[in-house]
Amino acid sequence: MNLLQIDLTDTINAAMSAEEMAAVTPDVVQEPMNLWTMAQYGGWIMIVLAVLLAWGVYLFVERLVTLHKAQKEDKSFMDRVKDYIHEGKIDNALKLCRETETPSSRMVEKGITRIGRPMQDVMVAIENVGNLEVAKLEKNLVILATIASLSPMIGFLGTVIGMVQVFYNMASSNSGVIELSALSEGMYQAMVTTIAGLIVGILCIFAYNFLVSRIDRVVRTLESRTLEFLDLLNEPGA
Repeated sequence: MNLLQIDLTDTINAAMSAEEMAAVTPDVVQEPMNLWTMAQYGGWIMIVLAVLLAWGVYLFVERLVTLHKAQKEDKSFMDRVKDYIHEGKIDNALKLCRETETPSSRMVEKGITRIGRPMQDVMVAIENVGNLEVAKLEKNLVILATIASLSPMIGFLGTVIGMVQVFYNMASSNSGVIELSALSEGMYQAMVTTIAGLIVGILCIFAYNFLVSRIDRVVRTLESRTLEFLDLLNEPGA
């Protein structure tokens, strides 16, 4: 009977001690990590990646606006050009091309200025203008592709730098006891820069492929307008 009372008393005292400690010890609430905090752990590598991301966004928007203007064209443009040429109003046809101000209108304009010359000369003149227009549309795409491939490499560079810092802190420990707080900074930098580099690279690859697909549409339109104009010149009595 005494033993049971002693065990019960010990159990009650232990439970009361646990409750008292829980009441005294405050709950530690860890704040969630946001993007700004993660960027700070990344160090100077994050600044480089941020500059590359801003540059990539600028190039994407600038090319997107240019391609939108290149694709914007009156559907009746070629019909009006045909009517002017059939009526012998070459000056009106040239004026229409200059007012339209699109890659296809500039190609047709060059072809109109070569009317009366051999067909081969007309084709060469149109193709040369077409190549120049495509080159204008593809301007700065190489830079965007370079950013897409360079960003993950810079992120991996930050990873290597972070790991070097981790091992340096481990080697610098004189006490032989390695604390996690001494290693966390380098580990954070290693992981954060890798994530940031991959994100920038993925976004730029998507932007590059999207722009290439839009350029392909414009090229197909240029080819279609070229064929229409050559067919116009080959019509009887043209």
